Amino acid sequence: MVRTVFAAVAMLAALPAFTEEMVLPELVTQPTPQAVVDEHIAALNACDWNRLMAQYPDDAEIHLSGGTIITGRKAIGELFAGFCKPAAEGGLMGITFTPENVFIVDGTVNAQWVATGDMLAEPYKGSDAYVTRDGLMAAMVSTFEGTDLKMK
Repeated sequence: MVRTVFAAVAMLAALPAFTEEMVLPELVTQPTPQAVVDEHIAALNACDWNRLMAQYPDDAEIHLSGGTIITGRKAIGELFAGFCKPAAEGGLMGITFTPENVFIVDGTVNAQWVATGDMLAEPYKGSDAYVTRDGLMAAMVSTFEGTDLKMK
């Protein structure tokens, strides 16, 4: 059975500057597209920046609503650093993403998901397409819009 799938990205306005402390980890490949996404979701839900960034090669892209494209491993690292901060610091640590529908086409895992958490006044739904290549996350297209979250 297809397991956990989703990724969310932080609000762009909350991006921190990439610092020397944020050393990108070695890449870690996974055996299947589903395994890439499962690792991504587990790392995202744990807000484990090193595990997240171990999946993104140098040429990776994340496509967001409004035509925003985050290009390259360093920029993606900045994005997830903002996401993985506590809510009090503008991050989304503590939100859990759970798939409700998954459809896999070749190396692309498409997922409709729900985000829940103590900080949310109500569940938030969205969809992502994860494009994998050589056991890594090559690209993601996301409907996630942080400003649409209803916080408590």
